[in-house]
Amino acid sequence: MSTQLPLKLETLPSTLPTEGSISLELVETIPIFRASNLVQNRIDYLLQKQNEFGLSDEEEQELNHYEELDDYLSLVNRTIRNIYAK
Repeated sequence: MSTQLPLKLETLPSTLPTEGSISLELVETIPIFRASNLVQNRIDYLLQKQNEFGLSDEEEQELNHYEELDDYLSLVNRTIRNIYAK
């Protein structure tokens, strides 16, 4: 079985904690990776600020990095679900 992975993540958000950033939970016996509550709160803050006031260039870049990380985790989760579906 061959899985095509996306391009490498070039960088991570500077505010991403080195520990506790990703949570793991079981959904119908399948392990799923998600952003931790701490990270999700930061993303929510940035999205709210973006809608209300706009973001600085640094914050915009940070939010973009979080979006890339979310895309990557989604790919990992889809790959895991596909493995379990076989």
